[in-house]
Amino acid sequence: MPIISVPEAFNEDGLFVDLQPVFGQSLFLKCEGFNFAGSVKLKAANEMVAAAEREGVLRPGAVLIESSSGNLGVALSTIAASRGYQFLCVTDSRCNLATRLLMEALGAQVHVITEPDPVGGLLGARINHIRALCASDDRYVWLNQYTNPNAWKAHYRTTAPAIARQFPELDVLFLGAGTTGTLMGCARYFQQWHPSVRVVAVDSVGSVSFGGPPGRRMIPGLGMGVRPPLLDDSYIDEVIMVDEADAIRTCHRLARRGFLFGGSTGTVVSGAMGWLAEHEGQGLTAVALAPDLGERYLDTIYQSNWVEDLYGPDVLAANERVAAQAA
Repeated sequence: MPIISVPEAFNEDGLFVDLQPVFGQSLFLKCEGFNFAGSVKLKAANEMVAAAEREGVLRPGAVLIESSSGNLGVALSTIAASRGYQFLCVTDSRCNLATRLLMEALGAQVHVITEPDPVGGLLGARINHIRALCASDDRYVWLNQYTNPNAWKAHYRTTAPAIARQFPELDVLFLGAGTTGTLMGCARYFQQWHPSVRVVAVDSVGSVSFGGPPGRRMIPGLGMGVRPPLLDDSYIDEVIMVDEADAIRTCHRLARRGFLFGGSTGTVVSGAMGWLAEHEGQGLTAVALAPDLGERYLDTIYQSNWVEDLYGPDVLAANERVAAQAA
């Protein structure tokens, strides 16, 4: 079983790293950033495109169109380029510049929405933009990751079985909640085949996915301004809400030990460590999923001015104290 302390190699089930040296608590992180698209979203993108081709919806000359905060857009840009389709990604101003440039480098068009819909916010405005374009030109094919069941089937078929093979004695699995494709695919699999595994969803404060009040969210990837259509709470054992400042602190703490991950991973790890501390988790086998790596976030969550402007000058003070104590 390839469990290592630094990202040296990975097999067909992916790379797992143990965060014990960083936090003093074992948590195995499934790192999904080591593919051509750089994130877990490649699985959902591939499944949705393949299904659209099988069903005859996606034909030569079609233009793929999708709403994405970033990673799915890159995954679809990669697939579209390899299969000869045009692709238009509709994103918003929270999308990282590096991600937008990467999509364009792969040949995609990118439309950036800056004005939120009065009811649906920026996500609602993105979807409205897509609907208007689809109504104006029948070449557009909208995969609609928010309602497409293939988004969760991809993870039921691949991600969850890979975790189960590596950790047959798994106790608890932590998964971030965005559009909930990854969450629902894994949760459905484990409830059916390994019901003793506790599935814990991790979401960002300010997200309304699980009924919480709406609030500002600046880190793309997790959280929704509306309840995700794919979400079925009956498959989830528990929900943890994590403040974005805590997610950023966790990202920086990981980076200081050689692990550069995105904000979604910081959110999930922060939530998981809090849960394990509360449940005296030293004897538990725990796994969390890391959706991507951190290079695309160098100008945001790893940029001190961006962090201080949004979260205050003291947001990383706790990390500095930990580093000083370690020294």
